[in-house]
Amino acid sequence: MAIEMPISDIVLCSQVPSVAGVISEEQVIETAQSIADLQLDNGMILWFESGHSDPWNHVEAAMALSAAGFYSEAEKAYDWLACAQLPDGSWYNYYLESAVEDYRRDTNVCAYIATGVWHHYLITGDDNFLLKMWESVESALDFVVALQRVDGGVTWSIEPDGTLGKYALLTGSSSIHKSIECGLAIASSLGKEKPQWLRAKSLLARAIASDPYAFEPKERWAMDWYYPILSGALDIEAASLLLAEKWDLFVVEGVGVKCVSDQPWVTAAETAECVIALDGLGMTAEALELFSWIQFMRSQDGAYWTGWVIPDKVHFPGGERTSYTSAAVILAAYALSSDDKCAGLFRI
Repeated sequence: MAIEMPISDIVLCSQVPSVAGVISEEQVIETAQSIADLQLDNGMILWFESGHSDPWNHVEAAMALSAAGFYSEAEKAYDWLACAQLPDGSWYNYYLESAVEDYRRDTNVCAYIATGVWHHYLITGDDNFLLKMWESVESALDFVVALQRVDGGVTWSIEPDGTLGKYALLTGSSSIHKSIECGLAIASSLGKEKPQWLRAKSLLARAIASDPYAFEPKERWAMDWYYPILSGALDIEAASLLLAEKWDLFVVEGVGVKCVSDQPWVTAAETAECVIALDGLGMTAEALELFSWIQFMRSQDGAYWTGWVIPDKVHFPGGERTSYTSAAVILAAYALSSDDKCAGLFRI
């Protein structure tokens, strides 16, 4: 596991976010340290102690580490991704410390490395890092783009036996759209041309914006509500209408965002991601209020509980604090605290 670094020994760099009256720089660093404490020697970041890891949430955790100034830990996380990548550019769904837990391959999970790499580069300006990671990013996005359907959506998975998933998912395809956008930015910075990515992004944007039949219905899930906004595929008017349309369905006043509309629990990660969506639309006051609500899910060491059952007033799942939840909170704080390109990565 990562060696714990005393808070006093960490230099507070200008990128460390804070939100006045809600979360301080020191508290953000505590939260980032809770993520670093879940990083194995090989660079993989677990969900929780003795748990598993998946490449998407691993990247999300690495992004939070970058935002908090933990650059070496973030780069170690990306090194693990590069080492674990399969020859076709993909990754398996879930990894244990020394084994694969789930051999399915999820296209959204595989694409997210591009978002993370571009995010880290925007923070650090490290050209060598971008060059080092290019092969992994290119291979991953080539793998994902090859699985795009004629309607624009991206087939969500490949089963362990090689069978293709039967549909595309709106949340996953929205995240892929953002990843392709970031991949194109990386390619441009390195003087590379990837016209097939540009075509894929255009088709995907059209499907997200205007073809609900391109995706398997998952309307109960909050991520299908706000991820099209985070994707960058919608214009401000369409994104604002979508946000308002389902606000009352998913948002519990004073508590946060439900994971699933018909279940009585909220999650800190979904709430934090919704904060980023609000920030992306310039709805700063609403984003700040929503962000303040979930601070009751912060534990004493800075990690965040995954969720909360509203009527029972208990954590859900019981006792679970996850690296990806803490990561989402840090990234939301970053979005609220800065106007730079990196903090505004998901702004329209």
